[in-house]
Amino acid sequence: MRRLHACLGAAAAVALAAAGTTAFVAGSASGATGALGNRWYAAAPYLMPLDNDPPDASALMDATGLKAFQLAFVLAPNGGGCTPTWGGTAAVSSDTAVRAVIDAIRAKGGDVSVSAGGYGGTKLGQTCSDAAATAAAYQQVITKYGLHAIDFDLEEPEYENTAAIRNEIGAAKILQQNNPGLYVSVTTAGTADGTGWFGKQMLLEARSQGFTPNNFSIMPFDGGFNGAASQTSALTKFNGILQSTFGWDEATAYAHEGFSGMNGRSDTGEYFTQDDFQTVLDYATGHHMDRFTFWSLNRDRQCSPPDNGGRTSGTCSSVPQNSWDFAKYSVKFAGATPPTTPPTSTPTPSPTPPGNSCKAAWSSSAVYTGGDEVSYGRHNWKAKWWTQNEVPGAPQWGPWEDEGTC
Repeated sequence: MRRLHACLGAAAAVALAAAGTTAFVAGSASGATGALGNRWYAAAPYLMPLDNDPPDASALMDATGLKAFQLAFVLAPNGGGCTPTWGGTAAVSSDTAVRAVIDAIRAKGGDVSVSAGGYGGTKLGQTCSDAAATAAAYQQVITKYGLHAIDFDLEEPEYENTAAIRNEIGAAKILQQNNPGLYVSVTTAGTADGTGWFGKQMLLEARSQGFTPNNFSIMPFDGGFNGAASQTSALTKFNGILQSTFGWDEATAYAHEGFSGMNGRSDTGEYFTQDDFQTVLDYATGHHMDRFTFWSLNRDRQCSPPDNGGRTSGTCSSVPQNSWDFAKYSVKFAGATPPTTPPTSTPTPSPTPPGNSCKAAWSSSAVYTGGDEVSYGRHNWKAKWWTQNEVPGAPQWGPWEDEGTC
């Protein structure tokens, strides 16, 4: 449901015989900073630092008061293997580009969490041999960037793979044990009933492994939702699922529950406005929920025209707004007050190349045959053969041919 360097200093290693692995202290990596309060990591919106016309994080911080960002996504290499990459292509081990973004955020007193998984690409839980190997791959990310928070975004198609989910949940538990104080969130698909069968199986896997993260968050969008009322209803029902799965009372379940929304027009044509975000924010704070985030800061800008011709974009919201309107709800959830003075200038999406307009937006539910054209991530794509629910550009040798920017 989600679309998608400084040298590493020496890290202190501590052998943990009970876990049978080597853990690295998160704060020991070069460039690491002191942790923020957990509420900031709980409020961190998603940011793609290498794709979808990433906004300048420093300017965004000045404009909104935001301090934390959820960087997306860490995946397995497109060609296979059990080493972490950004988006399946850029090895974490040699990264300097994302590191520069993190350093700039920390220089202004902020910090980042990193999200593993997402909708597209191959996940480490699918390619690593077991939970320990999966955890070791993620530990490389924690150590390199000195992370204090990590998010496991477990959704289609990964969460339909029992072994992959066992590896991811097991890895999350190992990381939680080996990195004291690490903030861990688990994000999964939302449905009108809270979450679907695979989401419930993921929760049962967590229960069987004795794993409790800071929160389990659902994404109530791309599933027949429209507006805040449908989202708060799903959050209420998800609370009941958490109660029945883990034996928690209502308050304890809310204290381990999170919301991960989508600002503006969703992939399937649902709309979530600023008023909807305020309503869900009021629900989240009123029920003392642990997390309030959204996908994504890359989209937290007005399109031109504002409705983007009725299409969904990866770089703007397709609803009327000021730049960073939606980020300010995250700031409020963290307990801070956004600045009232508008910034003198804000980044805007890259201009559309002349003569190459975007086709109709790709839909996860539509069936496409060879020759059909769609737009996704400000690129047009042509189907090579029959396909459904395969993100354009996600698999290297997938069904979509990139026709260039639009």
